[in-house]
Amino acid sequence: MKINILGCYAATPRTLTNPTSQVLEIKDHLFLIDCGEGTQVHLRKNKIKFSRINHIFISHLHGDHFFGLPGLISTFRLLGRDREMHIYGPKGIKEAMTLLLKLGDSWTNYQLVFHELTSKEPELIYDDDKVTVETIPLNHRVYTNGFLFKEKLAERKLNIEAVAKYKIDKAYFQNIKNGKDIELDNGSTIPNAVLTFNPAKPKSYAFCSDTSYKPAIVPQIKNVDVLYHESTFLKSEIHLVAKTKHTTATQAGLIAKAADVGTLILGHYSTRYKSIELFKEEALEVFENVELADDGKVFEFK
Repeated sequence: MKINILGCYAATPRTLTNPTSQVLEIKDHLFLIDCGEGTQVHLRKNKIKFSRINHIFISHLHGDHFFGLPGLISTFRLLGRDREMHIYGPKGIKEAMTLLLKLGDSWTNYQLVFHELTSKEPELIYDDDKVTVETIPLNHRVYTNGFLFKEKLAERKLNIEAVAKYKIDKAYFQNIKNGKDIELDNGSTIPNAVLTFNPAKPKSYAFCSDTSYKPAIVPQIKNVDVLYHESTFLKSEIHLVAKTKHTTATQAGLIAKAADVGTLILGHYSTRYKSIELFKEEALEVFENVELADDGKVFEFK
């Protein structure tokens, strides 16, 4: 599982920092999460293939999280895309995108499939044979969701030495990897546990930006491997969280601790501070495994 941070700062773009956008690589999928201004430029800088992105998840309709989407949609058209693109986001995103395409007479030569979200309860919005994606309802100034990505349990790994020892034909290999025991010609049964190894533990990733402090999300994200949580302010500005409905680094750490996550990645920093290291220092006071997102940074979890 790999997380490519394209942008992770709050408010307006600057020469050295960019608004929210990231690409999650999980089980051979590339999922784009949020699409602030400059996203397509940073996709190129990070050498991420545009053609591999088929699903885009937009948390909410504030500009620093989706103003890069119209340009990206248009670029896909210029690149000759012919596969459909799925876009998941709040109700209204379809109207916003299609209006811009209409006014610019720039209809795509590929199908845009919009999945507009309105539920205030968690819901499954994507499911295939490898991955599921659920919404994480958040508390911001407009309707906002985080997203929970979970790998499904993979098939069991074949023990080549064991199958060779019992002279098992290749025709049975898939059944073995699916967990079945094998009966030999002499009538004896070889347990699956002898013929296979356990698959890797499925990984999970929770993206939570933007939101005020919301302990109600803890049960849903309990024990996730990685949590990306906004940390717009330091505790010295805690008086601003009620008005803006954002979170401090300490509060993000408290969520991570309560959910017993593996790693907390902080992001969505206010640009008023001299160093993002200050965010890590505060979160470490309540949670021990803290990383800092930064534009262009890549996190890999094996």
